[in-house]
Amino acid sequence: MTVNDFERTLGDLAAALGDPTRRGIYVTARESADPVAAGQIAEAFGIHPNVARHHLDRLVEDGYLTVSERRPRGGGAGRPAKAYEATDKAISVSSPARRYDLLAELLVRMVERLAPERAVEAAEQVGREYGRELASQIGLPEEEGFAEAVRAVTRAMAGVGFGISTDADERRLLTRHCPFGAAAVEHPEVVCRIDQGIVRGLLEAAGVDGDPVVVNPHAESDRACVTEV
Repeated sequence: MTVNDFERTLGDLAAALGDPTRRGIYVTARESADPVAAGQIAEAFGIHPNVARHHLDRLVEDGYLTVSERRPRGGGAGRPAKAYEATDKAISVSSPARRYDLLAELLVRMVERLAPERAVEAAEQVGREYGRELASQIGLPEEEGFAEAVRAVTRAMAGVGFGISTDADERRLLTRHCPFGAAAVEHPEVVCRIDQGIVRGLLEAAGVDGDPVVVNPHAESDRACVTEV
């Protein structure tokens, strides 16, 4: 890849996935086993169906999604809704200056070496602070109840790269994709406490009492991480 090709790729990524909501929608579609429809996305992200449709169509134009011939799950009788699913287009850009997975790995090692007895505590505190900062940037609904708060947490985390879904009835968050990559598998005791802290900070910002605990960390890259709230 030449320098010009690399810069062009970065420009394409920024245009298509720079918007946090659109990035979250892409991650949601990519992690879904079934095609998604605008109505589903609108409900999940708390936006108007026309806005959801705009984001989905833009992702189609840029090659990250495609219109699917399969029906989305839960589709009723009558004319099926337009459905979307992820393509095989890669979104990672390989560059020495942008090896975020390597950076995450080295930072975790540094924390463990500098303060091994406080690494876990510090990781959760950093995550908690970031969660509150993220909430202040995007805004979270307050006094809407626990279920809506958990859905808002899911949308916020999807917007920063987590492939995450919620089961409010069972008070669980399922993370199938972690933006920390291999570091989450190699150092789950630290990285998962960062995730746990992010959830805690977001819940606090939403005005909901909760005690999130990661009960099933990323022991393997293809296993979901389970956080009970």
